Amino acid sequence: QVQLVESGGGLVQAGGSLRLSCAASGRTFSSYVMGWFRQAPGKEREFVAAINWSASSTSYADSVKGRFTISMDNAKKTVYLQMERLKPEDTAVYYCNAGASVITILTTSTNWGQGTQVTVSS
Repeated sequence: QVQLVESGGGLVQAGGSLRLSCAASGRTFSSYVMGWFRQAPGKEREFVAAINWSASSTSYADSVKGRFTISMDNAKKTVYLQMERLKPEDTAVYYCNAGASVITILTTSTNWGQGTQVTVSS
């Protein structure tokens, strides 16, 4: 099973930027999708962005499109989420995860780490 450790969260003012990192170790597969997800208080976990292992394809939630960029360093087995023009509604715990697809991760994965808190003040 792949192990994932998120880092890089923090407190930032609206309009600011943060970069999250997710280091993967253990068993990984080239067919995996790596994704970022977030969960705000009182809300369900939701998809943010995803990238395939070869970094040839990315996808984003509409709410972050144009502001967030997902990327991958295969050599380091690390996935990044560059977040720009942050809004208070981006406040959440951010998690990364890996699996066959975003839907598979959201509906079946139990391999959720601690996540990293992102707080955007207005």
